[in-house]
Amino acid sequence: MYDKSQGVNYLNCERGFWSWFGTLDHKRLGLMYMWSVMGAMLVGGLFAMAMRLELFAPGEQYVNAEQFNQLFTLHGAIMVFLVIIPGVPAGLGNFALPLMLGAKDVAFPKLNRFSYHLWVIGALFFVGVLVTTGLDTGWTFYAPYSTLHSQTAVVWATFGAFVLGFSSIFTGINFIATIHKMRPPGMTWFKVPLFCWGLYATAIMQILATPVLGITLLLVGVERMLGVGIFNPDLGGDPVLFQHLFWFYSHPAVYIMVLPPLGIISELIATYSRKHIYGYRFIAMSSVAIALVSFIVWGHHMFTSGQSPLTSIVFSAITFFVAIPSAIKVFNWVATLYKGSIVLKAPMIYALSVIWLFGIGGMTGLWLTTLEQDIHLHDTYFVVAHFHFVMVGTAIFAMLGGMHHWWPKMFGRMYPEKLAQISSTLTFVGFNLTFLPQFVAGTQGMPRRYFDYAPRFEIYNQISSVGAAFIGISMFMTLWYLLWAIKKGKPAPANPWGAVTLDWQMPPIPDPHNFKDAPVVGDPYDMDLFVWSEDEGGYVPRNPVPGNPYQALPRSAIEEGTSSA
Repeated sequence: MYDKSQGVNYLNCERGFWSWFGTLDHKRLGLMYMWSVMGAMLVGGLFAMAMRLELFAPGEQYVNAEQFNQLFTLHGAIMVFLVIIPGVPAGLGNFALPLMLGAKDVAFPKLNRFSYHLWVIGALFFVGVLVTTGLDTGWTFYAPYSTLHSQTAVVWATFGAFVLGFSSIFTGINFIATIHKMRPPGMTWFKVPLFCWGLYATAIMQILATPVLGITLLLVGVERMLGVGIFNPDLGGDPVLFQHLFWFYSHPAVYIMVLPPLGIISELIATYSRKHIYGYRFIAMSSVAIALVSFIVWGHHMFTSGQSPLTSIVFSAITFFVAIPSAIKVFNWVATLYKGSIVLKAPMIYALSVIWLFGIGGMTGLWLTTLEQDIHLHDTYFVVAHFHFVMVGTAIFAMLGGMHHWWPKMFGRMYPEKLAQISSTLTFVGFNLTFLPQFVAGTQGMPRRYFDYAPRFEIYNQISSVGAAFIGISMFMTLWYLLWAIKKGKPAPANPWGAVTLDWQMPPIPDPHNFKDAPVVGDPYDMDLFVWSEDEGGYVPRNPVPGNPYQALPRSAIEEGTSSA
């Protein structure tokens, strides 16, 4: 990690624990988020593997019903609150956003550091859950079970999620301020990279929706400790109120988890098809549209809760509108691929996987939005499969694609491409093996969260468990070769992929302060600005900026120079 061969950079400028844990450098904070999230994902993934092992056959195999209840609760809570929500925005977003904007750092570096420290504190509360009585409420903490009846560490878990919420809010504040105030001269709103648009829309949701969840979980703890009637009907409370408050946050949270990954996919599709992104403004505005609509569709989670038929019809109709901006993204990605010079590097395999997985997740979401079908499919494995296609198939696959894309810029080393291609393909195959059979099982009536099941569902569970094993093998393979690459990978060129955004128009490993001078801004998707160089082993500017061999002179500047001459 401390490679001196490429000069002083953000990795080797300081050493020691506090130089990292107390750093104000957004790049170091992004790496710490990334490693922390990967650690949490390992724990949550092991819980998932334990569940799939238990469900391989009907009846009790390795854990009893109570232990299984805790396994799926902790799997869900860890993966949602500690992995998927912070993974892309706080991890890859922290690393890449200022670089892509040509900024020296985020707007509030100390607040950024505090956000990470809050994440660590929130994670420690979940560790407390693991080492005490566990958690068995489901990751949604539904009242009244969570407020009175559960004998597990509900207060620890809800307070941990409460603290994690503040980490998310502060990150959102930082990103909005950075995008508004830290852009260099010439970077208008429609020259901002699409990943930054995804982070911007997400930050709005983080700031507006997360306080609702924080207050809701705080009320769960208060009711549990003090016996005040808020959600528990035995104390005069209303459990449906909890559902309204929880889903008012948690449906925007779906897009908090998804919009930044979709921004990454836009970057990957353009870069690895060597083609200008199709419909830039439509993709940018679709992110904002999804963020806005997400606040008025929470009731589609509550069709079976007893709300009025008219309310359900309204929520169902509004939810269909979410398909429009989502379809715009997929259409524009496919249009970008059309007649592009597609390069099947590992990041591109992950990006193409997301188009397939996000498409299936979105289409099956329309089934659940239809009232008659949702009544039958509610709380079945169909919902489990849909949720995972949207969350894991989009967020985690895009996160892995983004990690591979930015890995050379993070560490100045290349990973073994063949292994990465094998691993990404195996992950895709394993994911489909795991969750496609669950759609079928769900339509036939298999309920989710059950410890046991009828023998007629055995074949679906066995296929799912084999697919989960493939995912586990590919994840460990990925972790191994990425760690290997940090020490033994060959040195990376400044721009191995030919990307045009400003994060690739700098030395192989960024300087501690990113850019010494404000960079020259051009079209972030004009692929003709870079050409392949055999000598460099990567892409180099066709027309470098004078005095800067890494940065490409924008087409507008070239045309102005030609006309002046």
